Amino acid sequence: MNEAPASARRGDAQDRPSIDISTAHPARVYDFLLGGKDNYAADRAAAEAIIEVSPVVFACVRANRAFLQRAVRYLAREAGIRQFLDIGTGLPTAENTHQVAQQVAPECKIVYVDNDPIVLTHARALLASSPEGACDYIDADLRDTDRVLARAAETLDFGQPVAVMVLCTMQYVPDADEPHAIIARLVDAVPSGSFLTMSDTTRDIDPQTMTTGAERYNAKLGSAVFTPRTGAEYARFFDGLSLVDPGLVLMPQWRPDPDTDSAEVLPMYAAMGRKP
Repeated sequence: MNEAPASARRGDAQDRPSIDISTAHPARVYDFLLGGKDNYAADRAAAEAIIEVSPVVFACVRANRAFLQRAVRYLAREAGIRQFLDIGTGLPTAENTHQVAQQVAPECKIVYVDNDPIVLTHARALLASSPEGACDYIDADLRDTDRVLARAAETLDFGQPVAVMVLCTMQYVPDADEPHAIIARLVDAVPSGSFLTMSDTTRDIDPQTMTTGAERYNAKLGSAVFTPRTGAEYARFFDGLSLVDPGLVLMPQWRPDPDTDSAEVLPMYAAMGRKP
């Protein structure tokens, strides 16, 4: 089993986050699937449980990172957004939200939210803003919406449009926790002209494989429950919003770059909506 990364071992004991490496965490599973090194045996076991059933998961995580970059470029360049609330950010990797946004407009402000201690440690060390903009990190669960919004308001101006990014995150919020109500509270908190961007795994594509994979994955996870949903269930997250063309589509089909295989069939949806 790996030791905690050196960056997680620095500092006074009272400042170090408590890292539970005995159970898997989605952010570290995602890191493993992207080829990262900040994961542990439990995370790799969880990843392998779903890989065994659905090897396409590798293509899915790469497609999600590419979608993030396309979405942020659209928001910063075409929609003129200068504030981003990225919830469920995961471990920092190449071309994070603030890097993509600030390449377009250096004055962009970005707040990241995650609840994994390793993500917190790396975010503080690596997520450096441009001098003109701002970059902050909130250690919180998105279900604690009041805390997320209160802390985000220390960096973001909620009187101006905000892009709320929730990529591959709501699939870890079970129906019992009222995921649609969580998103509705986030959207209610931002003004007209703001955007909601989402991606998630769906059970519409190869439902038997997705059901089996979800069961095996959940058996390896700690408190998180992997819940792939239907397109109709995802569409409800955008109630009251104006969908940006091309609407709710399979992820490779959302405003593909020239080098994106938009015909690739992946069990993932992506969409963006604008608040009127």
